[in-house]
Amino acid sequence: MKKSKYITNIILFCLIIGFLTGIAASMGLGGGFILIIWLTLFSGMPQAEAQGINLLFFLPVALFSAVIHAKNRLIEWKTVPFAVIPGIIGAAVGSVISLSLSDNTLRTLFALLIIPVALREILHKKAG
Repeated sequence: MKKSKYITNIILFCLIIGFLTGIAASMGLGGGFILIIWLTLFSGMPQAEAQGINLLFFLPVALFSAVIHAKNRLIEWKTVPFAVIPGIIGAAVGSVISLSLSDNTLRTLFALLIIPVALREILHKKAG
């Protein structure tokens, strides 16, 4: 395969993955998980770089999704500060900690987070 065709295919695939990840993220379905998995497993990107791209990806997607959810009255505003304020503090602490961790350790921690989330989603039966 010619190099230019290969690059075109990679760009096209990135656009498709970005689009599908955006859909999943806007619906609260873990678009970040999808993006990080694709970047690390299929693109060979180091975990720390994939997480950085995921953070930048998340900002505009979250903002757009929050506006839509607010317009549809799907946000309970009284609870927002109780999640956001500790979340900001946790993000600062986590960022500092992640700088001292190896790529293998970050990958392991990510996997340990995904496993219980996946199991809960698979095994959780909705009432009613």
